Order: sequence, then C-alpha cells, then structure tokens
Amino acid sequence: MFRTILLSAPLVFAASLAQAVDAPPAMRAFVEADVMSWAQSAQVVDAINSQNAETAGSSEAQVIEWDTSWRAQVGQSDQPLISDVMGRNLSTFLGEQVEASGGRITEIFVMDALGLNVAASDVTSDYWQGDEAKFTETYGAGAGAVFVDAIEFDESTQSYQGQISITLSDPATGQPIGAMTIGLNAEAFF
Repeated sequence: MFRTILLSAPLVFAASLAQAVDAPPAMRAFVEADVMSWAQSAQVVDAINSQNAETAGSSEAQVIEWDTSWRAQVGQSDQPLISDVMGRNLSTFLGEQVEASGGRITEIFVMDALGLNVAASDVTSDYWQGDEAKFTETYGAGAGAVFVDAIEFDESTQSYQGQISITLSDPATGQPIGAMTIGLNAEAFF
C-alpha cells in the first residue's frame, strides 16, 4: 500500500478539468495496480544498486558538475552523459512501459540514492533530481513513501501531467535504494 506524503493542490488547467478532484486517486490506483508489478523487479533494483556502488561517496561538487554537464548536453549532438543513461537496458525497458501504457504514462525515470538519473524513458531536463520534492519526499522519507505532485503542463511531454514518485527499496533488505517518478497524462484519468 502507498503512504501519501503530500496530496496535489487543486488542478490548474482547463476549466472543464478543474473540477475533477478524483484524478489523483485514480492516478495512484493506476500506479499501484500497473506500475508496482514491475517497479521493484530485479532489473530495476540491480540497475540502482549498481549505480549506487559507483556514485557512493560522490561530493556535492561532483553531483553539480554532472548535472551541469547533462543540462549543457540537452539538445546537443554530443551527449556523452545523456547517451550513457539513455543507452542502458533499463532505459529501454522504461520506454517499453510508456509505450505499453496506452497513453497513460508520459515518462518514467529512476533515481539512485543521490537523486541522480539511473535510467529514463525520455531525456529529462536535468540529471540530478536530489534537490526536488520528487526525490526528497520519497527517498528522503523512507520505504513506502509516495509523493503526488501538482498537475502541470509539461513542456517535455507536451501534455498536462501529474507526477507520482515512489521510494524504491531493495526487496532483499527492505532498505531504500532510490526513487522512481512516473509522469501520467492527467487527461487519461478523467
């Protein structure tokens, strides 16, 4: 079961949708029924644990350097850091989950214990999510945490999107190892 940390503020888009206050529960139900069946699979857990081993002990300066590099690479032809993340098997798997969702999922990305991207279905605007609520309200809150963000127009997906973020734990230990954000097409849930 989910433990909700924060419930979304009132919806901020089209007047006809503004009264649809049941969207966040419908979105949470979708994540619980459809996403959680694979969210803590060996493929996801192994990828996070592998990156955690690589990034453990990284300084804040190093994290900021990686994030700055990622941001500079977005939209460029030379994208070594972005290409590394997007070329991972888990990124392919996440893209397949978006495709299989029938338009309900707009994006998925997985973060390590520092909030760095492990894998993503699509290129994110930044590499480090560790300073954002999607990470601090999940991984920072511990196992079982869920954060439901406000529905907003997302430039990268060109849709009204609600994001649900969850803490990911290692099934073998029960310890939090990272987080996952699932972008949902809000209009698909009305």
